[in-house]
Order: sequence, then structure tokens, then C-alpha cells
Amino acid sequence: MNRPVTAKADWSSRALRMPALRLAPRSNLDAASVYASRFSNAVVGLVVVVIALSLAKMILAPIFLAIVFGLMLGPIADRLERFGVPTWLSALVVVLLLIGLVTVVATGFAVPLSEWVDRLPDAWTRLQVYLASWKSLFSSLSGLQQQIQEIVGSSKVLAVKVEDSTAVTTVATAAPAILSQALIFVAGLYFYLATRSRFRTAVLSLCFSRRVRWRVARIFRDVEFLVSRYLLSITVINIGLGAATAAAMWLLGVPAPLLWGLLAGILNYIFYLGPAVMAVVLIGVGLVSPELAAAPLLPAAVYLGLHFIETQFVTPHVLGLTMTINPFMIFLSIVFWLWLWGPLGGFVAIPSLLILHVILQHSLPRNGEGRPSQASATGQQLQIAPTGLP
Repeated sequence: MNRPVTAKADWSSRALRMPALRLAPRSNLDAASVYASRFSNAVVGLVVVVIALSLAKMILAPIFLAIVFGLMLGPIADRLERFGVPTWLSALVVVLLLIGLVTVVATGFAVPLSEWVDRLPDAWTRLQVYLASWKSLFSSLSGLQQQIQEIVGSSKVLAVKVEDSTAVTTVATAAPAILSQALIFVAGLYFYLATRSRFRTAVLSLCFSRRVRWRVARIFRDVEFLVSRYLLSITVINIGLGAATAAAMWLLGVPAPLLWGLLAGILNYIFYLGPAVMAVVLIGVGLVSPELAAAPLLPAAVYLGLHFIETQFVTPHVLGLTMTINPFMIFLSIVFWLWLWGPLGGFVAIPSLLILHVILQHSLPRNGEGRPSQASATGQQLQIAPTGLP
């Protein structure tokens, strides 16, 4: 016997036969508004991050610098741990070695720097005489002639007066801030080296999927490899450049050649700006040194020649030639971090760019599987473009 079809059953059968409802496609205006909203949110977030970095630079700058040094010195601590040294002890040994190295470098600066401080009045007088000899070349330019007249003077004797109280006050005011930043740096470096493995494990445990954990693990690996390889390689190169500069200055008869070698090695960490500052300093040294009266520009020319050899031949050979970072991006990174954090920012500009490069390499899909390409995942294909001064 056939059952009667109820209203409920009839409605269910009709619902199954009804076509699925589809939402109308969004117009181009709606899509543009969504993208504009996302872009504005990203810009606002970026501005907030920059403001936070600027306001908290007294704390964040030494901490970030400690992380950069930790990435460079991490392999040394790992080697000590392979010999059975506890993690806390290996971190302490590395920090003490770094403090000893900084002390040796500061001692090397102190003696020749004090000699140049004593020679400043005589050096300034010689610079005046040199500028006076060139004053006739600018006679046609009344504005420049007037400025040189005010600086050099025609018949007045230069009177040098050193305001000791102002210098002492400046040093006394800046000492607490410098000391606090140094303590934050040392403490941050130690705790990073001592806890970096636990920190990595904790971050990986927060990943909600295997794919995300895979990417984050490779970001950690490649960041440590690239930054440590870059900094250690650049350190060796800068030591060689400093030694070559000191030897060249000694052969040329420049006073305090060790000082200029140390300064050349340190300034070479800052791309573009560091070598330019070093060249200007050596031009000034050549102008005020009586030993170089015949060729005052020779020290700067020799240094630029050594720097050209380093950037065009030594650095590419050491770091490899398989991949380059755009020099314009390097320039923007240096300008941004120098504006944000001053000299400390100049040192962390390139490592921060390397870290951002690795994160983008592993976050953005590179092939059909949504994973980075094999060349980017190996962590061994990055090189900084040569940056020799023209």
C-alpha cells in the first residue's frame, strides 16, 4: 500500500531539486576597496612599528645588536658544546672573549688617538694655511670667497680655545646612557646564546601545522647560517683590509698608522657610508700632516685602491657569486637604520636585510607546491653585491 506523501516530505524533495544559491560576484569597486583597506592597515601597522622602534631605541637597539652578534657567535658556542661544555658556560666564555677583544681594540685606539688630540691645534693651523693657498681660485665667486675669508682670515692669528667644562659635561651626561646600553647588550647576548635552543623549540611548538613548522624551522636555520656566515666572513675581510691599510699608511709615513688601520676595519662594516667617511678622514690627515705636504691626497687614494680591490675581488670570492641583493635595497636599509638608531643602526642594517630576505624567501610561494625553491631553501646562495666606491 502506498503511503501518502506528506507536506514535509514533499518540501524536502523540492529542496533537493532546487539549484544551489550562489553569491553574486563582487564588482571591481568592491575588490579595490578591500585591497585599499588592507594596504592602509599595512601602512598604519608599519608606521606604528617604526614609531615604537624609535621611541624604544635605548632598549631595542642594544638587544637587536646582541641578537646579531649572537647569530654570528652562535657557531662558536655550538663547537664548545660539542666538547661537553654546558650551554651556560659556553655562552659565558663567548661573551668574555668578545669583551676581551673589544678591550684590546679600545686600547689600540687610545694611544694614537691621544696623540692626534694633542696635535689638533697645529693640524688646524696647517689646514688654514692650505685653504688660504686655494683662496685665489675662488675669487670669481664672491659668496664662496666671503665664506673662506670668515673661516681663514687674512691677517688674524688663530686662537684655539678648548672648553674643557663643555667636553666634561657632555661625557658625564652621555656616560650613563652608554653604560646602560652596554649592560643591556652584554646581558642580551649572554641570554640569547644560553637560551637560543629552548627559544627555537618554544616557537616551533606554537606552530599549528606541520607545514608552518617546516617553514619556521628553515627560517631559523637559514637566518643563523646566512647572518653568521656573512658577519664572520666580513669580519675576516675587514681585519685584512685594516691590516693592509695600516701597512700602507706606515709605508707612506702617515702618523699613527695603527689608528687608521683599526678605523678602516671598523668603518668597513657600514656599506657605502663607512668607506666614504674613511676617505674623507684620510684626506684631512694628508692635508694637516707635514710628512705628506708633497702629496696630501695620497693616503686617501691608496685606501680607495685597497677598498676597490676588497669589494670587487676579495668579497665576491669569499661570499660567492650565485645570488645578489640589490645595492639600492642595501642603500635604503642603511639610510633607514642610520636615521632610526644612529651608528648602531648602520651596523645592523645588512643583517636585518638578510633576515627579511630569508623570511620572504620562505613565506612567499616559489613554485607550484607553495614551498620556496630549492636554491633559496639551502641557505647557501646569498651574496651581497659589490659596493666599491667609484
